[in-house]
Amino acid sequence: MSLDIEKVKEFSNKAWDENIIPTLSKYIEIPNQSPLYDANWATNGYTEEAIQLLEKWILAQGIKGITCEIKRIEGLTPIIFMVVEATKTENVKTVLMYGHMDKQPPLTDAWDEGLHPYKAVIKNNRLYGRGGADDGYSTFASICAIQALQQQNIPHDRYVVIIEGSEESGSIHLPQYVEKFQAEIQTPSLVVCLDSGCGNYDQLWMTSSLRGVLTGDLTVKVLNEACHSGSASGIVPSSFRILRQVLDRVENQVTGEINKQLHVEIPPYRLEQIAKCAEILGSTIYDEFSWYQGTGPITKDLTQLMINKTWYPSVCVTGAEGLPHTSNAGNVMRTHTTVKVSVRLPPSFKHTDAGAILKNLFESNPPYGATVTFKADKSASGWDSPQTKPFLEKALGEASNLFYGKDHVYMGEGGSIPFMKMLNDRFPESQFIVTGLLGPASNAHGPNEFLDIPFAKRLLSCVIYLLDAHAKHA
Repeated sequence: MSLDIEKVKEFSNKAWDENIIPTLSKYIEIPNQSPLYDANWATNGYTEEAIQLLEKWILAQGIKGITCEIKRIEGLTPIIFMVVEATKTENVKTVLMYGHMDKQPPLTDAWDEGLHPYKAVIKNNRLYGRGGADDGYSTFASICAIQALQQQNIPHDRYVVIIEGSEESGSIHLPQYVEKFQAEIQTPSLVVCLDSGCGNYDQLWMTSSLRGVLTGDLTVKVLNEACHSGSASGIVPSSFRILRQVLDRVENQVTGEINKQLHVEIPPYRLEQIAKCAEILGSTIYDEFSWYQGTGPITKDLTQLMINKTWYPSVCVTGAEGLPHTSNAGNVMRTHTTVKVSVRLPPSFKHTDAGAILKNLFESNPPYGATVTFKADKSASGWDSPQTKPFLEKALGEASNLFYGKDHVYMGEGGSIPFMKMLNDRFPESQFIVTGLLGPASNAHGPNEFLDIPFAKRLLSCVIYLLDAHAKHA
């Protein structure tokens, strides 16, 4: 039986307007932060409220052959685990669909007037709110894609859907669930992840790679107690100056170049894909950011910018301790400075190696004999996707042209989805479709996070088409 493309379009439009947005808006209102950012996640009820909302919506969809359960392991965030039995009778394959329900911190004060992280607002065909695009919509899109096939009586594969609660913390709780429910998951022929991004809102984007990440606290301590800066300065070295020196061992403060120990060789075919992607995106690569006054990008070489974003390591300082607010900062030589360091790693770099390299670079031979410590608190390897098989490559092109009117494009992402590396290692023969709604200016993790509704509707249509194409492939 052939998929009716016009019915797919009608279904996707109606599903988003009438079925997804109302409940996704309620989900946005729940402040269920990821466990790394909310020490009270297990007791404040927000994670439970979110997972109950999603489960209730899933069970109301009338999916034939579904079992849906909230799975729990003591001390870990719960997951939603679903199995939809195949309606095919021959060559039945398993498709694993993945998303997450936990959120980044809200950054409430930084949102524009009229917007709020925990208030769903539709403006200019965009749905604003924390966690809508990253990655609350994935539960709804996964179930609706299956629902669309069933409504057209299209024979489909067996689907396993996992919605986890610790992705924004590096998926720290997920491996235990995957191990425990391996028999139910089986071996997927295809993995579909909707937690990634897009280069524009004009075509289907396939994520070809993801960078790894390692974060940790870097502390420089020089005194047991603070003292008058007039007495100490010139004698006691500033902990802040020493901090700058040890950071410079990893990232050159003038050029931004990262220590060679953290680089990898980039495959030639990835460089070709990056060049094509840069050509399509043009200045959108840097125009999407909200630059302040005359600030501009590191370079205007578009291909180099995409290499920097997707395959080069990078360093950001994302927080600090030991520094008083400027309103009450006296003339004092402080005892120490601590910063949170976030290091993005190349897709094929082992995060375990990075921790040892960074600790050695930061702590060895400290200036003036100061005490320098680096304590990593979160790390995950990146991911370089396996080569796409011809049947899937063909289906991707067809889907993008049918629903967007343009060819699909491969693009590496600068962020991380730890579960992809974990799955690829466990299921090396599986194919991967990794895509998502995080496009230009969508600002996941930052203020004013949004998803583009017209793009989301077309993306749902593409997922429906791709699930059908996979089911039809012998």
